[in-house]
Amino acid sequence: MYKSKFANQDIDDLYEAILTLDSVEECYRFFEDLCTVKEIFDMAQRLKVAKMLVDKKPYLEITHETKASTATISRVNKSLIYGAEGYHLYFKKKK
Repeated sequence: MYKSKFANQDIDDLYEAILTLDSVEECYRFFEDLCTVKEIFDMAQRLKVAKMLVDKKPYLEITHETKASTATISRVNKSLIYGAEGYHLYFKKKK
């Protein structure tokens, strides 16, 4: 069983709240109340970068398509290689 290094009750409550959402519309409503617009765009951008990295796209193509900085791309790539496997879990389930 995976145990996060930063787990606490508040974060558990956040994740449990997210798990109650049943549709994209409910996600829009929840995240628009919870996050700034920039935070939502940043998370969506990182997910797109991760997908492109998994698809073996070069950094230059990723930068051009997503407008992500090379630092962001590198950070996402490190998460894909050394992280908690969260991106990989999502991509497996998405297939």
